[in-house]
Amino acid sequence: MSSSSSSSSEIYLTILLSDISTQFNRYISIIILLFGTIGNFLNCLVLSQPSLKSNPCAFFFLISSIANIISIISGLSTRILAGWNLDVTMTDTLSCKFRAYIMFVSRTIAFWLIALATVDRWCSSCNQYQRRKMSSLRNAQKGSIIIIILCSLIYCQIFYCYDANLIDTPLQCYGKTVICRFITDITYAFITVICPILIMSIFGLMTISNIRQTYSVILSKKDVNNRNSRCRRTLTMTCAQRERWRRIDRYLRHVLFRQVILLTLLTLPQMIEKLYTTITVNTKKSSLHITIDTFVYNIVLLLSFAASGMPFYIYTLSGGSIFRTTFLKLLQSLYKKLKCQ
Repeated sequence: MSSSSSSSSEIYLTILLSDISTQFNRYISIIILLFGTIGNFLNCLVLSQPSLKSNPCAFFFLISSIANIISIISGLSTRILAGWNLDVTMTDTLSCKFRAYIMFVSRTIAFWLIALATVDRWCSSCNQYQRRKMSSLRNAQKGSIIIIILCSLIYCQIFYCYDANLIDTPLQCYGKTVICRFITDITYAFITVICPILIMSIFGLMTISNIRQTYSVILSKKDVNNRNSRCRRTLTMTCAQRERWRRIDRYLRHVLFRQVILLTLLTLPQMIEKLYTTITVNTKKSSLHITIDTFVYNIVLLLSFAASGMPFYIYTLSGGSIFRTTFLKLLQSLYKKLKCQ
């Protein structure tokens, strides 16, 4: 009687968790897809405005937002379809390979660009002129191109490793052998998650250290009074411009640190779950155990996509006025254009 009751409860729990996973794929995925895509698209519009687009850190954010859009659409569109048993990548090998490749590459690009943005903030906060000089739009463009090329090459094994119609895996479109899964999981863990987060953390702390060591040079009244009125106007304009750039830099640093913390919290669980799934692939599991693993995998997968969809909301709500002001000006200009038509 006891074993029968236990079996019934296991069956019930298995069905319940499977149903929750399906509902999450259907509805939570849609919410993350909509908010993430809209948010990153608005990021692209705001960060391409004249007041921000010449800033190298803002440029990294801009390209990262584009990569996030690609990652969210390629990853979540199939999760939504999977909730209705309409996901073609589960059964078609070619679409499975391309979808996995695009998703992994775009996510890795997005993370590494944020890491480079941290390095850029460190360079701009250094006292040494040569290091500050490294923080430039041209270097940001070069760095972005190098990251895109390297990330595209690193995940080429996906075209061999991934296959459709698999069983006993978190998804039907997954690594076809244990070796393939280890290669993909280790690459994802260290190249996509751990290395960028370490770089973000190290250079973030170094940036804070630089800020504490930075001192301001105050011009004496005597020097100012000795200048003619034209020089004084030029000086005032220069000081105003410098103060504006300082505010932008300070704002971007705050945004960056918040983004690093949230990226760490939302992406590490998926990395751990992927490694756990691969390590225990040969372990005999009950139907309930497999269902729990799949349920947890779906949750942490959605969390990782939430990490890709959050930048706009961090930039808007993180307390700085630079992004919000630029965003409102953009809305006002769009409203005027629509009104004129």
